[in-house]
Amino acid sequence: MLRLLFAAIGAAMLISGAHAQNYPSRPITLVVPLGLGGSTDVIARIMAESMRNILGTTIVVENTTGAGGTIGVGRVARSAPDGYTLGIGQWGTNVASGAIYPLQFDLQNDFEPVGLISTQPFLIVARKTMPANNLKELVAWLKANQDKASQGNSGVGTPSHVAGLMFQNVIGAKYTMVPYRGAGQSMQDLVAGQLDVMLDTPAVSLPQITAGNIKPYAVTAKSRIPVAPDVPTTDEAGLPGFYFSFWHAFWVPKGTPKEIVAKLNDALVKALADPVTRERLTKIAQEIFPVEQQTPQALAAFHKAEIDKWWPIIKEAGIKPQ
Repeated sequence: MLRLLFAAIGAAMLISGAHAQNYPSRPITLVVPLGLGGSTDVIARIMAESMRNILGTTIVVENTTGAGGTIGVGRVARSAPDGYTLGIGQWGTNVASGAIYPLQFDLQNDFEPVGLISTQPFLIVARKTMPANNLKELVAWLKANQDKASQGNSGVGTPSHVAGLMFQNVIGAKYTMVPYRGAGQSMQDLVAGQLDVMLDTPAVSLPQITAGNIKPYAVTAKSRIPVAPDVPTTDEAGLPGFYFSFWHAFWVPKGTPKEIVAKLNDALVKALADPVTRERLTKIAQEIFPVEQQTPQALAAFHKAEIDKWWPIIKEAGIKPQ
């Protein structure tokens, strides 16, 4: 019986090793848990294009949206651990969601980390007809119009939602928060003048700023960003110390063979080292993580630290699903 057991284990290990050695032999699905046009979607497509060349297979990007990104993240958790389902996640979908939603999966224990990609700040922007000409005037306008002002976000628990609530708390004004299924949809309504203000990523905001469709007021970082050098920091604009940035990373389902995780991580590292990919990411204000922070182990430690830091803050704020 023992010989049969060891033989079965050995055969399973050989099959697993063969699968990993031949990986990938068919297309990979990259699940984006948020809608088209947002920074998560844009980053996913940039990385997919670069990594498919490295891995030698097609990477199909699929947007699976809803419930602050938890539906898409859950899809990854339930997928076969064979390396053919890859998930991109970020601060909202893979940290904040656990403090807000009753999840059917564990954000740390039901996934294998692949690697960190990049981090980015927000831009504080408003409709182009907003009478305020600078951040101080915008804050004054919001305080004076709390009964009718509106702020869009990418959904309950997303970075733009939490950052928006923090912004309200800092300036001492409470007005309507309008959740959408993605940043692309909320930006459309801001451009149309149906919303007053948003905190959104440069990837989403900059094309509209360049086109003159919205007004920029500040970047939520300590330094100005190279792609928008004329936009002042919150320190410079009169809201000192108001910083907010969020990151993106890749995960696969728990139990994915280590050899496959290593191949995916190798593709991620090579993609982030590619000059064309780096330029495309930096053009949308992404700060790429140093190579020593791009490992699965670094992502696991970083992810745990982010959960430990933010869950008490989010729970204390009382953010609930809508």
